[in-house]
Amino acid sequence: MAQQKRQQLYNFLGRTAMSFNRTVSTRNLHKSDLGGVIFGCKHKTMEECLSKNIFGLPSTHFVYVRNIEEGLPLFLFNYSDRKLHGIFEAASHGQLNTNSYAWTDGSNKRTPFPAQVSIRIKTNCVPLTENQFKKIIEDNYYNPQHFWFELDHAQTSALIAHFVPLPSHTNTRADRLALPASTTTFSKETSSSRCTYAEACVSKKDFDMPVNLVDKNNFLSLSCGDEDSNHGVSSKTSCSAIEDMENVETVSDWEEWAVENMQVMNVDASTCMDPEHKLQEHEVGNEASEPQVETVLLNLRRMPADSQCSTQSANDCRDNIISGEMEEYAEQVLGRYTASAEKEDDETIPKPFHENNELMQVICELKAWAENLEKKQVESDREMQRLRDLVVDSGRRMQQLNNRVKELESKIGPSVALDDSMNKFVEERLGSEDVIYIIGGFNGFSCLSALDSFLPSLDSLTPLECMNYARSYASAVALDGNIYVFGGGDGTSWYGTVERYNPRNDEWVLCPPLIHKKGSLAGSTLNSKIYAIGGGDGVQCFSNVEMFDPALGRWINSQSMLMKRFAPAATELQGVIYACGGYSGHEYLKSAERFDPREGHWTKMADMNRPRGCHSAAALKGKLYAIGGYDGEEMVSSVEAYEPRMSSWALVEPMKAVRGYAATTVLGGSIYVIGGVKDGRVVLDTVECYREESGWRETGLKAVGRRCFCSAIVI
Repeated sequence: MAQQKRQQLYNFLGRTAMSFNRTVSTRNLHKSDLGGVIFGCKHKTMEECLSKNIFGLPSTHFVYVRNIEEGLPLFLFNYSDRKLHGIFEAASHGQLNTNSYAWTDGSNKRTPFPAQVSIRIKTNCVPLTENQFKKIIEDNYYNPQHFWFELDHAQTSALIAHFVPLPSHTNTRADRLALPASTTTFSKETSSSRCTYAEACVSKKDFDMPVNLVDKNNFLSLSCGDEDSNHGVSSKTSCSAIEDMENVETVSDWEEWAVENMQVMNVDASTCMDPEHKLQEHEVGNEASEPQVETVLLNLRRMPADSQCSTQSANDCRDNIISGEMEEYAEQVLGRYTASAEKEDDETIPKPFHENNELMQVICELKAWAENLEKKQVESDREMQRLRDLVVDSGRRMQQLNNRVKELESKIGPSVALDDSMNKFVEERLGSEDVIYIIGGFNGFSCLSALDSFLPSLDSLTPLECMNYARSYASAVALDGNIYVFGGGDGTSWYGTVERYNPRNDEWVLCPPLIHKKGSLAGSTLNSKIYAIGGGDGVQCFSNVEMFDPALGRWINSQSMLMKRFAPAATELQGVIYACGGYSGHEYLKSAERFDPREGHWTKMADMNRPRGCHSAAALKGKLYAIGGYDGEEMVSSVEAYEPRMSSWALVEPMKAVRGYAATTVLGGSIYVIGGVKDGRVVLDTVECYREESGWRETGLKAVGRRCFCSAIVI
């Protein structure tokens, strides 16, 4: 029986720690910086992508797929032939499991690519080879074969500008003369209708999806599992794509024609000026040359318009101006070409020579103009990023100023008050309400070292200086105007390290370490001392209590609790430390105990109404609250309160959502519960608030985002 309970603990609490080893390293572009996204596929999955109008990636890529908004430019990279297809755009927001059974060949298994977005074709274009697009996104390559799929606005605009639209298929004699010989045999129906993008890029042969894909169903599956590589991945830690070189497809006559035109457009300046070379490459009759020249000119006119980014960002206005300038310039150059062609009457020089030579000059001038505009766009993007960094830095400085003002007010004393103008400035600019510091944790994808200042009154989150270590399952307390964070882990190991944050200087300092490395512990302060209570190291659960006295400068063993408690909750109330619940190594506990420094030992108190672990504790108006958690079978939303005078626990109004491993603190007479885990699978992004007179309410605050295994502190 004990072995079964121990296994239950590891299955529920240990899976998240193991999942941290497989977190994804991405570019982590801010939503406003995301200009486009590349999705992956192979020959076996591309046809389904295009026929169902849906792209997908493994769940670990949802960290940026969720930032996709309708209209964002998208591209499709085929690992089989390493070609980039486009131009697509999002027809929906990035979501999880839009089609839960996509790319599973109709089996009952869940899709291995749940980070999905619906798509539509913006422009049918010739796919780019890797040699053509690699220089544009070379900053995304982290090894010779793999690159990150997130694109900034400059990369997206440059990629769009390099795509050449496919022509529409007609059956006229003039168009057929302009096309090279076909390398693919089409049916009568296909040759007489418009060639679709899927027909141009995907073989008519049906491909079967492997049925042996593993269906992951672990705790917090958003960050777990090595996904099947047949669909294409781009992160550093994900599996390398298996290069499937068999079944190489012959391209259609449309694709081959467009590739030829694209090669003409990419000829360098020295080749453009070599008429003999051009005559050798384009020795065609007048009847064949005329339609081809007109088609290329049409593509040149369309190129600036197609290069515009469809995302709703600050770059839209600038891109429209750039595209307008480029179109106007192209019209001028093409006008000069037309005028010069009409005036050309010299019969000693063949007409194809003049047409191709003039055309190459036009192309070279347009190419130089486009490169110059791209450089200006890159510089503009850098300036925008500099301004964003300046805004973040300003937020930090404002928070430091707020802390400094409060420190000065405390030194001035109640007899001296700030003048009205200063009070107004403090209220309007810095806020009249204290902030909540949110420390470390897990966002569903990676373990965090972040420290953020959260202002509920404005629903604003300001990043502050990060910790020296990424921490989850840690504990944090406030003492003498500083924040102390101790224990926890990064998913691969438990820590004994301790850090102290000084909000006045916005800096972290390492402190003497704990005696034992541990995580999922509770923390409390009492009489200017810090207590680290219970926890575990992955092998055993602890009843140990360690105490840190800043004057002594080290941790010492204090009186141990009566019970071993892994993932307990503890807080100080009226000069006494209370610890309740947790996992003993055999079962989840209802028991609670108290430590009174005047007695010098822990004393058993009344049991709670139900077992709890990974729950929260808060002290409000003389009562101790035990909030949410895991009862050994499921996450719960129940809350119970303990009154020392009554020596009993009473159930009170439950939370609106079930949750455990949430961050809980008291601010302005209210209990705030931030994030946490729901049903052992979903990381929450909601914030609930409790007031004794009105009960629980959902605040609607969204600035924090998804967060669990973190701590919340009010100084």
